[in-house]
Amino acid sequence: MSLVMGLALGGCAPSIPPAPGDVPPPRAEAFTSVQVGSGNAVVPFLAPPALGPSWDDPILRSPFARDPGFRQRVEYWIGRWSGPEAGWFQEYLDRMPTFAPLVDSALAEAGLPPSLRYLPIVESGYSPTAVSRASAVGLWQFMAPTARGMGMRVSPLLDQRRDPVMSTHAAVRFLSDLGDRFDSWFLALAAYNAGPARIERVLRARAPMTPRTDSLYWELRPYLPGETREFVTKLFAAAELATRPRAHGLRAPAPADPFTYDTVSVTGAVTLDVVAMAAGSDEERILRLNPEFPRGITPPGETVSLRVPFGTGERFLDNLAAIPPRERVTFVEHRVSSGETLSHIARRYRVRVSELEAANPKVRPHRLQIGQVLTVPISTVGAPRR
Repeated sequence: MSLVMGLALGGCAPSIPPAPGDVPPPRAEAFTSVQVGSGNAVVPFLAPPALGPSWDDPILRSPFARDPGFRQRVEYWIGRWSGPEAGWFQEYLDRMPTFAPLVDSALAEAGLPPSLRYLPIVESGYSPTAVSRASAVGLWQFMAPTARGMGMRVSPLLDQRRDPVMSTHAAVRFLSDLGDRFDSWFLALAAYNAGPARIERVLRARAPMTPRTDSLYWELRPYLPGETREFVTKLFAAAELATRPRAHGLRAPAPADPFTYDTVSVTGAVTLDVVAMAAGSDEERILRLNPEFPRGITPPGETVSLRVPFGTGERFLDNLAAIPPRERVTFVEHRVSSGETLSHIARRYRVRVSELEAANPKVRPHRLQIGQVLTVPISTVGAPRR
């Protein structure tokens, strides 16, 4: 996926007010979360931002935004996203209200341009679980090495690139560093997309003594990767469409439920359906709050933080304490070894073959492949034989 930033369309920065019924200028909200089990103190989640008008934004007000060639590419993406790809873009707009206040607050806390709130539209369609063809993951589309360098865990059971809170903090730090390093937000955005080392190489080879300006990004465009060439113009187009959806034939998104929750600590393996039961919630909501657990289970032998619906933390801890550890996991994943059949696997885990078949409807029982991963529903009275 990619990144982009901005809001100026039609050749000038958007100084006109939104059309009636369109999205008003961004207003971020302060978030709070409750850390349950450590005094129940309510702590500030993120600082509330002070967002000024769009003409104060250094990205949106870049003088280069008036360049005819730049404007032409912005208009191309507006037409594409409000035309043949309008259905997809509408989904992105509908997801945005859930996480945009979180993003707004983080950007304001760091003193970064508010227009960067539109970057996750271009990167992931505001989906914490988005995965690109290059295996970038999450709202901000981090590659695994970059994520680990920013202090995030990336493993089969815990991928913090999918955590909207942690990845947003990491993205804000990364963007802040790039803004300082490149002295141009257009170049900084190109570096976010293509990697700072790659942009530095292009600068050294093509413009070693040239001042780093937004116009330099456009001059170097022929030497950038294809996706990076469109990165900033995509951001401008996304910002215009998100700010004035009805003016482009789209629907303004409905207000979303606030992304609020209690934070609890869990030790050992617990599947998220059990978390939902203990919290008195539904599994879908728990999955939305905890997308960083891609297999739906917390890592065995570790203590991790979980999110449960706001106000349910104490109930969850009390209910979980009453569930024996062996009953906190309702499934495991089994990798097929040479010579194994469904009957062998069912006996090992003390489940019925029919239960295995129901949990793996696409599996052909007589054609199991070595290395194939099966989902095994675990009985509350059985345990796998070793």
